[in-house]
Amino acid sequence: MGNQVDSLRSALEFLKTMPGQLLETDVEVEPMAELSGVYRHVGAGGTVMRPTKEGPAMVFNNVKGHPDARVAIGVLASRKRVGALLDCDPQKLGFLLKDSVSNPLPPVVIPNEQAKCQEIVHLATDPDFDVRKLVPAPTNTEEDAGPYITLGMCYATSPETGTSDVTIHRMCLQSKDEISIFFQPGARHIGHFYELAEARNEPLPISISIGVDPAIEIAACFEPPTTPLGYDELQAAGAIRKKPVELVKCLTINERAIANAEYVIEGEVLPGRRIQEDIQSGTGKAMPEFPGYCGPANPALPIIKVKAVTTRRNPIMQTCIGPSEEHVSMAGIPTEASILAMVEKAMPGRLKNVYCASSGGGKYIAVMQFKKTMPSDEGRQRQAGLLAFSAFAELKHVFLVDEDVDPFDIKDVLWAMTTRFQADKDIIMIPGVQCHPLDPSNNPEYTPDIRAVGVACKAIFDCTVPYDQKERFERAKFMDIDMEKWADEMKI
Repeated sequence: MGNQVDSLRSALEFLKTMPGQLLETDVEVEPMAELSGVYRHVGAGGTVMRPTKEGPAMVFNNVKGHPDARVAIGVLASRKRVGALLDCDPQKLGFLLKDSVSNPLPPVVIPNEQAKCQEIVHLATDPDFDVRKLVPAPTNTEEDAGPYITLGMCYATSPETGTSDVTIHRMCLQSKDEISIFFQPGARHIGHFYELAEARNEPLPISISIGVDPAIEIAACFEPPTTPLGYDELQAAGAIRKKPVELVKCLTINERAIANAEYVIEGEVLPGRRIQEDIQSGTGKAMPEFPGYCGPANPALPIIKVKAVTTRRNPIMQTCIGPSEEHVSMAGIPTEASILAMVEKAMPGRLKNVYCASSGGGKYIAVMQFKKTMPSDEGRQRQAGLLAFSAFAELKHVFLVDEDVDPFDIKDVLWAMTTRFQADKDIIMIPGVQCHPLDPSNNPEYTPDIRAVGVACKAIFDCTVPYDQKERFERAKFMDIDMEKWADEMKI
């Protein structure tokens, strides 16, 4: 059937048709901290400090200092909303993403005159050019290093192979034509492209597309080994929509951008240049990251020299709160797909579903629903847990549950952990494994047993029933009712 969503604007129009899924306001908002402070209460969720909740997406129509722009936030901060926008059952999103990677549909390039992202052009050679005035990037908190682009689809090409990739990075607006960009070592392909270019003492052309189809934002978060070096994740986004993503040639650099984006920043990552991330604020902090803590400011980050900013007419800036449910959706659903694909290859039919839970920011926790069908399946559930760590390196904790436990209901998972788990028998610990540097417990300062920042003791919590004892653990069986008869009552 399809919902005709292929851009941020069509996504927002679609959400207007869903009761309670989009809130607009004309009240003037300060983009520095206030905007995120408001949305923290409206619908941030995730690992944001309480009070917070899951709520509607929000559009601010009156942004102080930016009279011609609006800001959208929280578009993906609900799994229900993501399912609607991708035209999929929310509990089957991992399967949709898994299949999209396996059936790639390459992007196409359209003529410049057809590209909505180039309706208005601002060149850095203009004397009044200032990216900070053109792009209404908010700060999440008052301590942030500066205004951040949190949902910029970075697109670049390997100077060696000519293959392209799209990823999301944290980028801070540092001056009128300079943006710092954080490349996590070894985790993103564009970081590798920059290393190659810098070794040649060459700049790396890069486009940053902001405000795009949610399918692109989700697909951009796939990581190796699911999408290895040379795999352009725009192909997966095309597969989700069953039509190619449209790109357009940039005006000032040799690169392409997403043709219907609200904003495109064209620039080059300069070789040999670095900037202190919090040089403007001096707070020592960057911005709130997905684990729920403020990431430390990096002392030396690469610089993007901005060449141009192009936009649609009356552009809509899209942003997110770093630790919000939006990150859970973008990082977690591709991770679920990666785990499903890896385990299905090894033991078909056993893994029924996976949920990368909010409390892990979509990256640190996976709940795996495993079905044992014969005596020889005993122990395979733990093998599946080990495969999950291979599918996604930043995963820290795996919870294994039976098919009668809802992996998307953490209360049900904790029930299984309480009644089907003994800590001295059912925890499998794997110490000294690389995980993620933004978890503050993955640090030698936490315990000297940790050898380096980012190293963790990973663990599998086996909350499954032994196959030969299934009868002892049968849940109470309630009557299957006629749902049609009681439909009105069920709406309450």
